[in-house]
Amino acid sequence: MMVIRRLLRRRWVLGVVFGLSLIYFITSTLKQEERTIRDRTLLEVRDLDHRIPWKIRFNLGNSSRQMTQCRNSIQGKALLTDELGYVCERKDLLVNGCCNVNTPSSRQYICKSCLANGCCDIYEYCVSCCLQPDKQPLLERFLNRAAEGFQNLFTAVEDHFELCLAKCRTSSQSVQHENTYRNPQAKYCYGESPPELLPI
Repeated sequence: MMVIRRLLRRRWVLGVVFGLSLIYFITSTLKQEERTIRDRTLLEVRDLDHRIPWKIRFNLGNSSRQMTQCRNSIQGKALLTDELGYVCERKDLLVNGCCNVNTPSSRQYICKSCLANGCCDIYEYCVSCCLQPDKQPLLERFLNRAAEGFQNLFTAVEDHFELCLAKCRTSSQSVQHENTYRNPQAKYCYGESPPELLPI
């Protein structure tokens, strides 16, 4: 008699646990579906001709102004690019985040290692070259034609510097077959077209 009660209790407890787990799973799934539908609705573009209200403020080349703080590309092991378009060695970075323009290694709007199509060998040079004021029409064309897949990324950028940081990162346009670069020497691109495909 005692053995039967223990078995019933165990099965009853397991049944309750299973039931509560099932209820949690169903409510969680429904909430996730609601969030997905809401997010999808927010991202829908009303029509194909609708222009995205980009929030980009372009630097018009007035780099002689004094900056108290600079943002920079941060990630470079040897080189960095600041938001004024200067590339410098990491050791020449000032405490305010700007490159020390009085050192020989600091150069503004440097396109060294960049090809005519806007693809560069070195990320920091790509960002610096992209920051040139004469690149504004190219970047505006890109923004106005950005594919839906890029809308989340490029609507989040606030200014010219953030756009160049995002644009120069390697993307799916820089690779083929998802595992090799189209051009291993020029994989960081700010231009409109992907890197040229090099023969293997």
